[in-house]
Amino acid sequence: MIGPLFNVWERRLASVDTNRIIRPFEWGLDWLGLPESDNPLEAVRAWAREAVAHSADFFSAPPTPSFERRGGELRFPSALETPYPVNNTVVARIFEPAPSDTPRPRRAVVVLPQWNADTQGHVGLCQLFARFGLTAVRLSLPYHDERRPADLSRAEFIVSSNLGRTLHANRQAVLDAKRVVDWLVTQGYERIGIMGTSLGSCLSMLTMAHDSRITTGAFNHVSPFFADVVWRGLSTRHVRAGLDGHITLPDLRECWLPISPWPFIPLVRDRKVLLIYARYDQTFPVDLSRQFLGEFDRLGIAYERALLPCGHYTTGKAPFKFLDGYYLTKFFVKRL
Repeated sequence: MIGPLFNVWERRLASVDTNRIIRPFEWGLDWLGLPESDNPLEAVRAWAREAVAHSADFFSAPPTPSFERRGGELRFPSALETPYPVNNTVVARIFEPAPSDTPRPRRAVVVLPQWNADTQGHVGLCQLFARFGLTAVRLSLPYHDERRPADLSRAEFIVSSNLGRTLHANRQAVLDAKRVVDWLVTQGYERIGIMGTSLGSCLSMLTMAHDSRITTGAFNHVSPFFADVVWRGLSTRHVRAGLDGHITLPDLRECWLPISPWPFIPLVRDRKVLLIYARYDQTFPVDLSRQFLGEFDRLGIAYERALLPCGHYTTGKAPFKFLDGYYLTKFFVKRL
């Protein structure tokens, strides 16, 4: 009885955004440094297989000395450049706890908001973390906030029907997050965690899997495969429309495997992990979330779980946002 009500509510919330654009399908070989090919599908699949097989190199971010902090804002050059200069400078906001007379380890959480989050996305959560003694660093994802080119009304370039550009943008996000970790280490932080929501959940999982300095991770809405969420999700119907007729789901899943959590689940063994999913999620379909948790079980990887009694969009509505914030804050205060 409750499920249909959430389905209606989720669809109503999803319909608020009226600026979604169906973009033409493109292989995006140029974004991957590949030449034109008579068989672009095989070219992207071969590139993807290589990226997964050598993911440590694929997600390697060279250090930069060019961190600039002004008050509560941190800026630095992205490790992966794009043709859009505004997107090549990473912007992060820092939320620090009040000074304490009690000696304790310096703890920080890198926070990756959801796709198309505005400048206030996850700010309340960061403030909550700070209130409980955790420094939070909120990262603006590629093509978001100040990093969005002027001709875009949404952060479409990070998830689109251009396969190569989507791979490039999500790899860029992971490298940006790793540079935030670099900065935290230089500032003397001894314990570093990471969390993300929706797309940010996928990216934070990829970052943690490829950075041993991150000991604790909370992934808010989870799925094993990037492609399946885009193909089936409520939020990405316009992206699916651009893909239809040009590629099948199995091929898309293989092409986007380097930016999917699935092949990297074993890399978070022996870390502290919280997996959160929603019972009535139409954006990250719940069967995908359960498949993701099932793989942790199959591999014998310890984790904590939380099930929200709502959907994807409704996670941001009261009272569910307070429950979500409770799970996340409790986890990091206790485990980090």
